[in-house]
Amino acid sequence: MDVNYQPDNLYPRQKVFNHSQRFIEGWYWVIPARMLKKGKIKSVTIVGRELIIYRSTDGQLICCDAYCPHMGANLSQGIVEDNSIRCFSHGWKFNPEGICIEIPCLSEPLPLKIKTWPIEEKYGVIWIWTGKIAQQPLPYVPELELQECDSILGASFVKNCHPNVVMINAIDVHQFNSVNPWLEEILFEKQELNHNAIKFDRTIQAGEGFWWTNLSNWFCKHNINYSICYWYGSIGIVTIGPEFLHLHIMFALRLLADKKTDIQPIFITKKRPGIFGYLFSKFILLLTKFLSISLIKGKKRILRQISFNFQTPTRADLSIIQFVQHVNKQKVLNWKTWQEPIPPPPPAGTNNRDVFTND
Repeated sequence: MDVNYQPDNLYPRQKVFNHSQRFIEGWYWVIPARMLKKGKIKSVTIVGRELIIYRSTDGQLICCDAYCPHMGANLSQGIVEDNSIRCFSHGWKFNPEGICIEIPCLSEPLPLKIKTWPIEEKYGVIWIWTGKIAQQPLPYVPELELQECDSILGASFVKNCHPNVVMINAIDVHQFNSVNPWLEEILFEKQELNHNAIKFDRTIQAGEGFWWTNLSNWFCKHNINYSICYWYGSIGIVTIGPEFLHLHIMFALRLLADKKTDIQPIFITKKRPGIFGYLFSKFILLLTKFLSISLIKGKKRILRQISFNFQTPTRADLSIIQFVQHVNKQKVLNWKTWQEPIPPPPPAGTNNRDVFTND
């Protein structure tokens, strides 16, 4: 075992796990890409910060802070001109880098700049990086990292708990053991892919009787590979299936006010050539969507009323503890300001309730 699963050594001075006013710097989903047409602007709020995103007339995506530095008019009411945006209030114009390039009543613009943020489009979703420069690629399925992918979206929904708490349900070994109490021990193999991504793997033996092995009677005759890859503590990619066919579900989460979570399911498969490959991929995506309904259904009651207070960790919680430690060593930003928090003084002592309920 590579961690001590006592709670006292889990948290650094700037903890973020299950914290209502902090989050990890990274990529966060914004809206489905189809909702933003060329020449259009959208007002969005991501982890407390008000932004606008727009798509230029040539298709380029731009993200910047929502308010004009002149009198604070909301730029979502403005006009897209080529790849720039003009404020509706007094006509001040800003280029894709946020630099003011025109003020109608002045011969030269003032040296002003609004903050802009890295923005990308993938899997049919628009994503924003919450720092100045993206330090990682967009989240990806590890085994499909170098392949082109097809994807479809599920309906987004809100859960009444923190994204980190939603995420740990996929590696909650106690739930595995409750299905098969005669199994002595079920543990995941951990692999850290990079500073922001961690992966947990488990092979489910034929005949163990887990509910997802009943997806197909044929599948039950073979071992099932199950893995969950986490990015930024708030994106979980579930991969499940026998060796010849893996299904991939990405749950993209973001923190809302009052520790609530906005969840966007994304179903992903590798792109296959030809018309028959295209049709097969569509079938796989629909099958994956069906599986996701089963994955979510069993958690609804728990996540609807949970008040997370993890005070008595056991050996069976090892993967959860590894996830908590992984989350807490990443770069932390404050809700709304997106600034790094000021480090607190070293604590004189730590108790279980303080570290696990983070507020």
